[in-house]
Amino acid sequence: MNKVYPSADEALRGVVKDGQLLAVGGFGLCGIPEALIAALRDSGVKDLTVISNNAGVDGFGLGQLLETRQIRKMISSYVGENKEFERQYLAKELELEFTPQGTLAEKLRAGGAGIPAFFVRTGVGTLIAEGKEVREFDGETYILEKALVPDVSLVKAYKADKSGNLVFRRTARNFNPAVAMAGKLTVVEVEQIVETGEIDPDDVHLPGIYVHRIVLNANPEKRIEKKTLSPKKEA
Repeated sequence: MNKVYPSADEALRGVVKDGQLLAVGGFGLCGIPEALIAALRDSGVKDLTVISNNAGVDGFGLGQLLETRQIRKMISSYVGENKEFERQYLAKELELEFTPQGTLAEKLRAGGAGIPAFFVRTGVGTLIAEGKEVREFDGETYILEKALVPDVSLVKAYKADKSGNLVFRRTARNFNPAVAMAGKLTVVEVEQIVETGEIDPDDVHLPGIYVHRIVLNANPEKRIEKKTLSPKKEA
């Protein structure tokens, strides 16, 4: 089975549709599938519900899809760097399901592991708990959280072999593996593609069974979200 596609546009062709539930990997602007997000924008699909730790920034990452009004709802834990997101949300043009960051990660991991729901203490006694089942275990109160299983997952990895075995680098390993596991169909953007068997099995971070399509983006922009420099020291 050939998993390698010649472009991001072709990798998404016949996969993305209006009204889908999508998950997009990344942490801030680190480890986001830049080429796949741009291809999703160009596809013109709309009315999307997007699961992502954050909503990108104005004009980059998922911010591009907010500008084109292709996203109907975000399921996120942090959205504080995007003015267009703020404008749409306050104008009631965009739905938002705030989810604690650890809970969001676990909802994706559980979806990938075939676990439909789990109990967690985070959010007890807050708006997060409204409408959810509550139980006590060993004298502590927990709320029921349902797993997330997106129709399509868009993921960024550093390296893949042609069977889809993946290697991530540093912070890009944060949400991307869980997003990849959770998707019914997972498309991965990588900087390197090697032959099957060239990656040492001990170095594989995610096995290829979770990966359906691969596209090469050898030179991503890797934009810095907030550049902070230390003061120059006098000689």
